[in-house]
Amino acid sequence: MTQTASAPETPKTSAFGPAVLDAEETMSRDEIEALQLTRLKETVKYAYERVPHYTRKFDEAGVRPEDLKELDDLAKFPYTTKEDLREEYPFGMFAVPMNEVTRIHASSGTTGRPTVVGYTKQDLDTWATIVARCFRAAGVRPGMKVHNAYGYGLFTGGLGAHSGIEKLGATVIPMSGGQTEKQIQLIEDFAPDAICCTPTYLLTIGDAMMHKGIDPRKTSLKYAVLGAEPWTNEMRAELEEMFDLKASDIYGLSEVMGPGVAGESFETQDGSHIWEDHFRPEIVDPFDLAKTKSDGETGELVFTSLTKQALPIIRYRTKDLSTLLPGTARPGHRRMGRISGRTDDMIILRGVNLFPSQIEEIALRIPELSPHFQLILTRPEGRRMDDLTIKIEPREGTTPEQRQAAGSTLRQQIKIHIGSSCTIDVVEPGSLERSNGKLRRIYDLRDQKA
Repeated sequence: MTQTASAPETPKTSAFGPAVLDAEETMSRDEIEALQLTRLKETVKYAYERVPHYTRKFDEAGVRPEDLKELDDLAKFPYTTKEDLREEYPFGMFAVPMNEVTRIHASSGTTGRPTVVGYTKQDLDTWATIVARCFRAAGVRPGMKVHNAYGYGLFTGGLGAHSGIEKLGATVIPMSGGQTEKQIQLIEDFAPDAICCTPTYLLTIGDAMMHKGIDPRKTSLKYAVLGAEPWTNEMRAELEEMFDLKASDIYGLSEVMGPGVAGESFETQDGSHIWEDHFRPEIVDPFDLAKTKSDGETGELVFTSLTKQALPIIRYRTKDLSTLLPGTARPGHRRMGRISGRTDDMIILRGVNLFPSQIEEIALRIPELSPHFQLILTRPEGRRMDDLTIKIEPREGTTPEQRQAAGSTLRQQIKIHIGSSCTIDVVEPGSLERSNGKLRRIYDLRDQKA
């Protein structure tokens, strides 16, 4: 770790009371599954009758709502993909008339038409409830101040977190993303107890504080609720050391609900509990979608909503790679293992699968290297094989000799643990792009002449 600042003389403590859980959070596994089956039957029937897309897809697959008699029967039903939502753009997947839609969100649409999602008033209340659960699990209590640095607007992060913080009874500071100098000023002036943003943006804030001569460990922040991009336990350790706080994960995606589908306990920090009274998760083989995986096996996360009104979603392929594990802090609700990558972020380099999170994990075990890196893919003219260059910043204060040695170590560790060769370019500190929200890690230049 780079952070060498000493801990505050007075440890960060909380005078706020214990968490009061929702009744559904304390359900047993049997109770959860009984509720899921009831709600799943209702949702499948509701989607079939109200959404022409599902009527057509179910009919084409030769399956009807009454075929769902037990939870495992869900595997008979077809998947929903981001492409399905784009084909039905903008409102073709809605199950209610527009006069019942209270809010609309959408993806950025940077790779095509955006995916549009809608919410009824009841959907928004459900969403706020599960986000509140996530923040409570992460250590936030009623009366605390929460600095919200997720982006507001069509992106679900800012407003989704905002409503959940208010539902919890905490005070929200709606800063949104970007304007890092302003973020720092408000953290110093408003003394929030918690912050929510992407992990790479919290890293950006911490770096900017240190460049201004501010010790991030001496801020008021005690808890961080971080999500919207995959991150590793090594990144968690980096941020907890940098800020002297507890950092917990929050998971979600717009098509399923938004942030809050699952949340991690700050006490156990062992993966996010999925709120299974509202969502039924599955793990499937992304290369053979007919195969579902057992708990404990890694594959692609698939979600079916159980209570959504405006946009019911049946077997949505998230493209996130994870595993399902037994509950701990919330025993009736299964946990997600950490997202190891996304199928659309997977780099196949000379036959070897590689994810940015793997590079992050390895790099942060090397003391001289920072979490700031980029993956550059090229295909030299006349070559059939791709080349990968990793640009990575060293820690401040490292010597040229230390940087060279650290680069060699990183190259060797990648070869050992991932099984592929790459070029390491240790660049000057501060030279790589910083996050203002979601950080771009992969730069694919294979269609350009190298």
